[in-house]
Amino acid sequence: MNYLNSFLLSSGFSLWLDDVADSFYKTFIFQDRWLQLLRGLVVTIEITIVATLIGIVLGFLVAAIRSTYDKNLAGKKCRNFGDVLLKFFNGICNVYLTVIRGTPIVIQLMIIYFIVFANIRNGIYAAFVAFGVNSGAYVAEIVRSGIMSIDKGQFEAGRSLGMNYVQTMWHIVFPQAFKNILPALGNEFIVLIKETSVAGYVALKDITYVGNLIRSRTYEAFFPLVTVAIIYLAMVMILSHFLKKLERRLRNSDH
Repeated sequence: MNYLNSFLLSSGFSLWLDDVADSFYKTFIFQDRWLQLLRGLVVTIEITIVATLIGIVLGFLVAAIRSTYDKNLAGKKCRNFGDVLLKFFNGICNVYLTVIRGTPIVIQLMIIYFIVFANIRNGIYAAFVAFGVNSGAYVAEIVRSGIMSIDKGQFEAGRSLGMNYVQTMWHIVFPQAFKNILPALGNEFIVLIKETSVAGYVALKDITYVGNLIRSRTYEAFFPLVTVAIIYLAMVMILSHFLKKLERRLRNSDH
């Protein structure tokens, strides 16, 4: 009886191993599907890098405008044309932040692809713009909070050294603010990596799209979906590692 049970168990285990091997073959080996996953990963990384750069530039620009308005003009009357211009741009920034943070990224992506880029229908450009503009709104508020946390004495110190407002912001305020906001900024970039998983809505073959495509063709869910999840986890862990190293280096530079 014991020999029979052992045979049945070993036979069942062998069948399970055969199923796993067959699933692995269909997911990765057949038709070089591992290459499809690799190409999807490249698309995801491209979107993330370009969108991050757009988000940083746009976010810092919006944060500079809003913090300048808050520090110098909030609650006051416009005294000259420069004040009127600053108030106008601050209003545009407020509308931008309200709209972008108040609507889902998927809707923004489809609006840019199907409406803004209707004539060219280029998914990669639409993804660059959509994710970059979306990230910029959150980066702007993170950076603005960092700027507003800097004591007014730092601005006065810059002025006393003969610097103008832009030079004071660039050489004195931004470096100090960057140290304060780095954890929140890093978290935003981690969120951005994961948000790119909806790029398939505009026919982009990113890693999530490819994983789901393989699942639909093989009728096997485990390997395609778990592989995609592990790849995203690895990207997040690598980014987190470098962010922690940067935080430590910045902390050590204070001593």
